[in-house]
Amino acid sequence: MTYSYDVLVIGGGHAGCEAAAAAARMGATTCLMTMDMNKIGQMSCNPAVGGIAKGQIVREIDALGGEMGHVTDATAIQFRMLNRGKGPAVWSPRAQCDRGKFIWKWRETLDNIDGLDIWQDQADELLVENGEAVGVRTVWGVEFQAKSVVVTAGTFLNGLMHVGRRMVEGGRCAEPAVRHFTESVTRHGINAARMKTGTPVRIDRRSVHFEDMEVQPGEADFHQFSYMGPRRVLKQLPCWTCYTNAEVHETLRSGLTDSPLFNGQIQSTGPRYCPSIETKLVTFPDKDQHPLFLEPEGEDTNEMYLNGFSSSMPMQVQLDALHKIPALRDVKVYRPGYAIEYDYFDPTQLRHSLESKVVPGLFFAGQVNGSTGYEEAGGQGWVAGVNAALRCGGGEPFVMRRDESYIGVLIDDLTTKGVDEPYRMFTSRAEYRILLRQDDADARLTEKAYRLGVATRARYDWWMQKKQAIDELMDFCRAFPIKPTEINGALEAIGTTPLRAGCKLIELIARPHIDLKQLATIIPALREKLDSPENRKEEIAEAAEIKMKYQGYIDRERMIADKMHRLENIKIRDRFNYNELHEISTEGRQKLQRIQPDTLAEASRIPGVSPSDINVMLVLLGR
Repeated sequence: MTYSYDVLVIGGGHAGCEAAAAAARMGATTCLMTMDMNKIGQMSCNPAVGGIAKGQIVREIDALGGEMGHVTDATAIQFRMLNRGKGPAVWSPRAQCDRGKFIWKWRETLDNIDGLDIWQDQADELLVENGEAVGVRTVWGVEFQAKSVVVTAGTFLNGLMHVGRRMVEGGRCAEPAVRHFTESVTRHGINAARMKTGTPVRIDRRSVHFEDMEVQPGEADFHQFSYMGPRRVLKQLPCWTCYTNAEVHETLRSGLTDSPLFNGQIQSTGPRYCPSIETKLVTFPDKDQHPLFLEPEGEDTNEMYLNGFSSSMPMQVQLDALHKIPALRDVKVYRPGYAIEYDYFDPTQLRHSLESKVVPGLFFAGQVNGSTGYEEAGGQGWVAGVNAALRCGGGEPFVMRRDESYIGVLIDDLTTKGVDEPYRMFTSRAEYRILLRQDDADARLTEKAYRLGVATRARYDWWMQKKQAIDELMDFCRAFPIKPTEINGALEAIGTTPLRAGCKLIELIARPHIDLKQLATIIPALREKLDSPENRKEEIAEAAEIKMKYQGYIDRERMIADKMHRLENIKIRDRFNYNELHEISTEGRQKLQRIQPDTLAEASRIPGVSPSDINVMLVLLGR
């Protein structure tokens, strides 16, 4: 049996869902192959979306016409905006979701996309002809022919789970590993290695003493991931916090000899920024306690997730340690935490389009690229799906720069720097944070996605209406005059310096401790403007206020980014034989030969390539 498609997507996780949706909306006939149609979009670890920098990625996926934001809003049971105490460049939305409803919302979304089929099966062998990927053969002997193949297999490739000294093959708890597919890829010259991640114990809420925990409520303001969708419709639930203690630590230390992380059983590298509880004890031996966050898995289930207690310790050690926590002294669990090792492919062998440099027509996205996190996977999936569809029609690849999106930063980091541990996005990884805010994702990306054909006309029109409303509000503030006699009393009442001379309203807004809401209470014309039909959405007021307050910083960062674009425009692919370029350092020569960067800017970001190496290439190019 043989089927033919333009784009074949392997894996129904967060990367696969976004890839399949994007490719189909681009007009490519698309098939999403998954091992279990009832686990599409499964949240393998934490039932939450967003967080520091990750929330910005989800807002970008939404602005690009992707679906993660819609699915999250429809299934959210708690929403919070993180980093409110800092500047808006690092504000990051985060939502707890109903795990089961999240899956079915994704299933409903994919079922209603024209040109997208779903096939339940397991990929067994990559098919390559004349050096190009042409399809996949499944374990059931079915052949899928495709012009582009997108691999988004998550942790399933030769997945091996660990609990203490016990090891079980699997890509996720109770789900089989994919045993042969990696070898069918690496035989064509693509490099693979191993990584490790883990997940915590799942707890029965009926056995928890919540009176010994601190409640962590959500927020009920206007923020969400996709403002085009409805407000949160599910019951909103609290999270809870508590701490480990000395007795917990002593119990865990007693089992370290049986920990696969420390007895040599696990050889691969785990995530630095989401360590297991046993790794925390070894890394921070002087800490008396570590915070834990108990999070609901859904509005209709007793299952809860203990964030901060990832572990692969023996089952009994995990349980004994939990019972030493006052709030969990009688706790019952659904399953213990476990670690999982899996294969990933070297991302420096990818172009920025996420197409393989080694096997044309083959794309990779998500954890198979050495990243970690649903959001990082979803962003890569969208890029891979769009470019897989573009390749089918002979179009130029779509690539986002580092000053255009966190997704652009993510992919540039992966493809130029590579990974030696699971990659997680942080705001600190982006040098243009003030340009990549969560509030302006649509300003940066929606028109691009509409021109590509992946964002709908409705999405584009919605953004244009929002843009017009923002511009009108800012124009009003630039033009509206403020007289000291009319406002100084109110300014003193709210604790800010009175005016010495008249000014425009925008000058008051630029003050750090004044916001539009405060000013609207004392300036009737502003209150009327904010309440007018075209401006009643609070997100418009927030976007306009941030632009007015931080315009100087935004302009300065834009100027710096524009200077870097000069190097981005200098193409160097196939212009040098680096092995013969003895004017540059040995390390730089080796790294450049292996990665083969497209532009001089990309070359400048490769670890080991020095500024002097870049100057040498500039001189040689000038010749």
